[in-house]
Amino acid sequence: MPTNKEKLSILSEMISFAKVNNEIKESEYDFLFSVAQQLNVAKKTFDKLFITNVEHVIPKSQSDRLLQFHRLVLLMNVDDKQDDEEVSKIYDIGLKMGLPPGAIQQVLTIMHKYPNKVVPPEILIAIFKSHYN
Repeated sequence: MPTNKEKLSILSEMISFAKVNNEIKESEYDFLFSVAQQLNVAKKTFDKLFITNVEHVIPKSQSDRLLQFHRLVLLMNVDDKQDDEEVSKIYDIGLKMGLPPGAIQQVLTIMHKYPNKVVPPEILIAIFKSHYN
């Protein structure tokens, strides 16, 4: 389980990503809040993240990085609309987390083959495993 600092960093990164197009839709807020609830972050603390900055912490384990990348892909597709800026930003975030560029690109390409562009976790894991071998 991530530390409190890591939880706030996870949420802050996701909020920043959601703000790429200068607005957060209700569906995005609801998704973000559901992640906050999964991480046991109080609503008051969660809401403060929209107006304060927290230190960014890259998840330590590979599985935590993949989970965060998957959350970001889900967030990007929650409103069923994405633009080039969002795709570019998620790609850059993946690179900063140390994920293989080819795997990131493959996920961003293959997501269009799934309902609501939700890549099943086992497919995402298989893609990244193939790039590490």
